[in-house]
Amino acid sequence: MSRRRIKITLIGAGSIVFTRNLLGDIFSYPELADCEVALHDIDPHRLQLAEMVAQRLASQLNVAPLITASTERRRALADARFVISTIQVGGYKPATVTDFDIPKKFGLEQTIGDTLGIGGIMRGLRTIPVQLAMLNDMEEVCAPGAIHLNYVNPMAMITWALNQASTRIATVGLCHSVQHTARELAQDLGLPANEIDYDCAGINHMAFYTKLEHKGVDLYPRLRQIHADGKAPDWNRVRYEMLHQLGYFPTESSEHFAEYVPWFIKKGREDLLQRFNIPLNEYPGRCEIFERAWPYIERELQVPGSQNAQTLLAELKAAEIQVMPRMLHDSVGLLDGLNSVAPSLEYGGQIIHSMVIGQPRVIYGNVRNFGLIDNLPQGCAVELPCVVDGNGVQPTRVGALPVHLAALMRTNVNVQELVVAAITEQDREHVYHAAMLDPHTAAVLDLAQIRAMVDELLLAHRALLPEFLHA
Repeated sequence: MSRRRIKITLIGAGSIVFTRNLLGDIFSYPELADCEVALHDIDPHRLQLAEMVAQRLASQLNVAPLITASTERRRALADARFVISTIQVGGYKPATVTDFDIPKKFGLEQTIGDTLGIGGIMRGLRTIPVQLAMLNDMEEVCAPGAIHLNYVNPMAMITWALNQASTRIATVGLCHSVQHTARELAQDLGLPANEIDYDCAGINHMAFYTKLEHKGVDLYPRLRQIHADGKAPDWNRVRYEMLHQLGYFPTESSEHFAEYVPWFIKKGREDLLQRFNIPLNEYPGRCEIFERAWPYIERELQVPGSQNAQTLLAELKAAEIQVMPRMLHDSVGLLDGLNSVAPSLEYGGQIIHSMVIGQPRVIYGNVRNFGLIDNLPQGCAVELPCVVDGNGVQPTRVGALPVHLAALMRTNVNVQELVVAAITEQDREHVYHAAMLDPHTAAVLDLAQIRAMVDELLLAHRALLPEFLHA
């Protein structure tokens, strides 16, 4: 009797970067090399390109998975054991542009706008209903014991809402900030990344390293010295300041972290922006870069070896898009990477492999807090170490975090809770409440401005929102 193929479904497969990284990891495991991969996207053209990426990866690795592609979500989900989602509801245009442009009219500037702040709130309102509908499909057509691996932001809000809604399908939120930051800190310290030992816990994009060691030696004194000597990387000044002020290093990038707190982006305080090198409007700039790079990526997929990375880099520099300089080179690297297969730092493939063969691994996942972190609200979404094996993803108990770190996180958890409540209770007023309590928004705008801004955003996003939110 032949062994049934393991089915893995990618929702939002047109997100080419994630698709390439995740499938490259999955196909590299011999035990997964003959899996079934079902690709789904609402954009037929992007879906076709995602299928090309998958086929190319299989050819490069000399493996023979069954690859299918469908614009019908339930068809793609049918009998899936693992579901990976990477969607962006509303896309860069019009949704992200709107999230930045309307608040800017009120004097509220953002950097990334996908996790917290008014941009994160609006993205949550657009995304959670779509993913709840997807979750309903999963419950009806996926294989018994299926698991949902979510890469979509706002991570904490989505993980919270989906796990609250379903007891059959577990959602584990996956981010790469923990492992990427550990690698960056290793570079700052001049140490091999694989020799860094750490513990980390908190909420998504606001977790902290509670232990950071090299061969049993605490690395925090060396990090503090880097800050004291003024040698922190220019692009990472916010996080090193947080280390100085709070005693622990946060996991998410400086450009992200700056908009989760009220201290860095203030009206009339350009000195703070300069001092901490905070890139306003960073995410729209990154989206613009990707849009300019996309024709190169598409042509390279169609005719391998036809595109020149340096030509793309020259075009991006000439466009003078306002982004962090390293983003230009990252985009060029994406083009070069289309013709090679290298292990990524993503957890998705590792989780699937461990659950299939039973090999224990430790990953960092986002799950609901039931007895895991004592001084964060029960039921909220937390990010912490999880053991993965044949029994699934099992979060580990952390206990209490340092009291000041937990207090800071709760300012973000409050906003997350209100966005989830707005959707689950169909209560429009909670959207205003979330914006009022958002640390960055509250530091810049008064209550009348907040209400007016939310009204304008709800009206602009009307087509992408459930009816109870229509302005």
